[in-house]
Amino acid sequence: MTHLSVVGCGNMGGALLQGLAASGDHTLVGCDIDPDARESVADYCETTDDLAVAAEADYVVLAVKPDSVGDLLPALDLDADQTLISIAAGVSIDYLDDLTEAKIVRLMPNLNAETRNMAAAATGAVDDTVRALLDEVGEYAEITESEMDIATALNGSGPAFVFYLIGAMADAGVDSGLGEEQAETLAAQTFKGAAETVLQSEKSIDELIDAVCSPGGTTIEGMELLWDSDVDAEVAAAVHAAEERSREMAAGFDDE
Repeated sequence: MTHLSVVGCGNMGGALLQGLAASGDHTLVGCDIDPDARESVADYCETTDDLAVAAEADYVVLAVKPDSVGDLLPALDLDADQTLISIAAGVSIDYLDDLTEAKIVRLMPNLNAETRNMAAAATGAVDDTVRALLDEVGEYAEITESEMDIATALNGSGPAFVFYLIGAMADAGVDSGLGEEQAETLAAQTFKGAAETVLQSEKSIDELIDAVCSPGGTTIEGMELLWDSDVDAEVAAAVHAAEERSREMAAGFDDE
């Protein structure tokens, strides 16, 4: 059983607590000075506004805004036997290392942790316990720190891009007569199933597209339009815009 605390029970911290609570195999603590934030996770963990209580955990997730890290991390006063898991975007391991004695993991998760469908990128002192925790709430990739900016864009910001595309497909269904609920269900489940197929199949994405496209059928008609459009370039531009913002945030901390 892992003793884990989350400092900062906002959207992402709360999602991690909700996902991990589903297994029932951990001692979980949520720490936040905001009583509403504590109430939002009270069904999944013990809650507190006392950093000293959060600091008793073996694994401490720092789920706060980047500009709060410099004040909060020294106050936690973690030791070398503990592991800090930071999800603060743009905050490097070197910056964190100057503020704590703990082993450090940089993690970029996403909100899908609450449904145990998270995609996460991790670097640093990733041990078997961290791997097991990440396995419980989704899929993860171990990367180098130099790759964290693009990972932040892909899986950290990526859910918003996917939500946008689901919405666009659902809107098309509504335009042609489907009810809003039916269109959203069909679009969202289609994304969910397609994503699971990509993860489980040994085929490339191009091969999977070909498998759906029968000559003269409906799918090839739509794909011809997409292939002739700039959709792929626009999606790539959105990812790279998020990546560049991550680099800008990291540069701000490197200059401190």
